[in-house]
Amino acid sequence: MAKKKSKFDWRFLILLPLPLLWALGDHLGYLKAIENKLLDLRFRYRGEIAAPVKLIYVDVDTRAIQLMGEKPWNRARFGDAARFLVEQGKAKGVAFDIVFSAMGHSELVAKEVAAKGNLAFGRVTNKHPEIILGAQYTGGESNATGGQRLFPLLRLGFADREKNSPPELPQEPISGFYKTRVWGTVGLIDVDEEYGGDEIPRWVPLFAESATTNYWTTGLQLACLALGVPPGSARRNNDYVDIVNQEGKVLRHIPVTNQQSVEVNWFTGWGSVKHDPVNVSLADVLLYGAQFTSEKPEEVKEAEDFFEQFKGALILVGPTDVLFHDLGPTPFDAQPVPKVSVHGNLLKTIIAEQYLQRTPKWVMWTAVLLLTISVSALAIVGGNRGTLLKGAAVVLLGAYTFACLALFAKSHLVLPMSAPLGAALSTSFIGIMWQLILEEKQKGRIKGMFGAYVSPELVSRMVDSDAEPQLGGHDDEITAYFSDIQAFSSFSEKLGSGPLVELMNEYLTACTDIVQGEGGTLDKYIGDAVVAMFGAPIPLKDHALRACIASQKVHAKLGELRAKWKGEEGKWPEIVHRMQTRIGLNSGTCMIGNMGSRTRFNYTMMGDNVNLAARMESGAKQFGVYTMIAEATKLECEKHGGDRVVFRYLDQIVVKGRSIPVKIYEVVGLRENLTPTTFECLAVWDKAIALYLAQDFDGAIALSKKSLELEPNVPGRDPGVESNPSLWLASRCEYMKEHPPGEGWDGVFKMKDK
Repeated sequence: MAKKKSKFDWRFLILLPLPLLWALGDHLGYLKAIENKLLDLRFRYRGEIAAPVKLIYVDVDTRAIQLMGEKPWNRARFGDAARFLVEQGKAKGVAFDIVFSAMGHSELVAKEVAAKGNLAFGRVTNKHPEIILGAQYTGGESNATGGQRLFPLLRLGFADREKNSPPELPQEPISGFYKTRVWGTVGLIDVDEEYGGDEIPRWVPLFAESATTNYWTTGLQLACLALGVPPGSARRNNDYVDIVNQEGKVLRHIPVTNQQSVEVNWFTGWGSVKHDPVNVSLADVLLYGAQFTSEKPEEVKEAEDFFEQFKGALILVGPTDVLFHDLGPTPFDAQPVPKVSVHGNLLKTIIAEQYLQRTPKWVMWTAVLLLTISVSALAIVGGNRGTLLKGAAVVLLGAYTFACLALFAKSHLVLPMSAPLGAALSTSFIGIMWQLILEEKQKGRIKGMFGAYVSPELVSRMVDSDAEPQLGGHDDEITAYFSDIQAFSSFSEKLGSGPLVELMNEYLTACTDIVQGEGGTLDKYIGDAVVAMFGAPIPLKDHALRACIASQKVHAKLGELRAKWKGEEGKWPEIVHRMQTRIGLNSGTCMIGNMGSRTRFNYTMMGDNVNLAARMESGAKQFGVYTMIAEATKLECEKHGGDRVVFRYLDQIVVKGRSIPVKIYEVVGLRENLTPTTFECLAVWDKAIALYLAQDFDGAIALSKKSLELEPNVPGRDPGVESNPSLWLASRCEYMKEHPPGEGWDGVFKMKDK
């Protein structure tokens, strides 16, 4: 059994560098922005999830600013707010996303007033270690160098803690700006924006190491309070940070990236009313807190009811007014919102232990190669299954995308998307474009190879179907076309093989071009004969009309060729100057398909109607006509604008080998090309044939002699003409006079020759 030839084109291996470039781009971080957008898509697909801890945002909003007045604010107001939340509201902890720096004072403010406010704030923070004060590196200046503080990120090589500067801390100026003391519990508010790759705060360093101590991030400090241990109850443990209680029990085992950072799992957008309580204005905290000193019991009760919502909660106090410019987008918020929410979502991430799980780099490389190979292999398949397999490629891409979304929603697993999808899509697209180019070249090559042998339409259909030709056929309505050169044996006798081939090539080319130009399909050449079909393999409703028109164009073209050959003096003998061709047509149901052996076959036509068309061509000589058709062709032609074609009734005959009589007609020509003399001839002919059918043979002979003078083709006058219908009718009438058909004759004449 012959081995099936593989259809894989190994040239497609040239596309292999494309997925490798995508994978390398992801590996080097060039696709981080795209991957972040796809990560945000996963957050939105997953939706918001319930908070594992009671969290309330207290906003330094427009109302709070109006209440406290212009900056710099008296820090006593923040001390009052923190005290109210902790002592009256029974909050577990309060964290400020604000740095109360020594450098935050203005010389325009009286030092005594500032000192008094600082003292009041300091008393509250020192009394309540559960109040977390913001500290930061970003934008701050180093006391030691006067330059910008750099966050000691371990991924950037800040491993020597002795060389690391402390952050900008909450400090109380004692005298001047730099002679200060630090008060309260500190929480870092920095994020690793550079590693995040865009405006959304995605990564938060859990700590910063300095020469004297470790500084923990605000979200971690609040997590300690939520777990019932003091702030700072954390320790480094290789690739983890552990929150431990006094007995050393690990309460949270936090995985870190780059030895230091955690990726925030965003639980909600800003101001979500579904999973977070509504935000509270700092102005309300101050106003209701002041009511505790009221002498009116109803105002005290109102204050108690207001602060009831804070019981057991963790509070984040941060700027929310647009004037602070402390805004940024989140995966759920396209428009910038207060950045204080990053600390709240980090807190939820730690408490819920729902950390985003990033896969190793080898997973990305594997996904890129496997998805690209699978999708591209399906996408570039051509043929009948091409559309189905391209659909399968789209389904595979959709399945991978859905898997990425579903796994993130269920287990917070972040599978790589940008590189695998980008590589698969781009490689498949280029592969398909390349395939189309190759297929077009292949089609052109096949058409060039076989178009000279069979109809271009048939070649196109075979190429488009991508199916191997098979033996067998089907019935179809067509018009069969046969043509033959008159007295061709004399041509072979008078011409050498070289001139004969040249002559036949010119003649057959002209005939074939006309037939195919009218939509016909060349079946075969049999010596000088042309066999063609109209209506297959391309269906044509007007196949009979096209065949009739083609026959007249062939005669007209042959007239041009005779004039050309005659003008080539000395090249061709006289017989060439008088070349005529006879054409026979018949329409009806025929068997169409591939006929022959399993190793060699031909797309052809078979059947009784095909044989009848051949009889029309061979029988045309007897009637002295050059295009003879059966009645079926005339009727089909008249259904589709046949008034353009002029017919002449000739006879009703029973051809040899058949028993059913057939009416036959001559195609005289196309109406626009016929002369008035020809139409006059046809009028006389109609009368003559009527007398013939009425058995008035003498009258028919008289009229045939009159029509003979008007015939478009006359022997001796027109090149190659040996007879015409008028001569035939006179001869037939003489025969019928000698052999009377008798009464009841139906006009049928039985032919003895083919």
